[in-house]
Amino acid sequence: MSDEATTVAHLRRQVAAFVAAREWEIYHTPRNLSVAIAIEAAELMEHFLWLSPEQAAAAMENPRRRAAVVDELADVLIYALSLANALGADVSEAVQAKLARNEQRFPPEEWRGRARGIDDASTGPEG
Repeated sequence: MSDEATTVAHLRRQVAAFVAAREWEIYHTPRNLSVAIAIEAAELMEHFLWLSPEQAAAAMENPRRRAAVVDELADVLIYALSLANALGADVSEAVQAKLARNEQRFPPEEWRGRARGIDDASTGPEG
């Protein structure tokens, strides 16, 4: 099913059912899941290690390399959904609340075309 046809709640239920069928709930603590997310994120980054931005973009044109990256992305998301399940966190509310806070922190008129850590922007829009 596509993103357009699948809800976050549906994905959370699928992840929970997968975990429950294997009786893995005992291992799915917030600590363990946060570590798992970090490990999977590192595996995702490994696909781009030592590549320039141009080389990384070109690598994603290779179907096998792109599929491997998408698999790692899925691992990150599955563990993130497992963490949401373990915490009883509402992912949609969390994302919307974080975006609202970031709207205040990074107003478009001050941050358009800028990124934290680039051109000393990490100190804020004042420079």
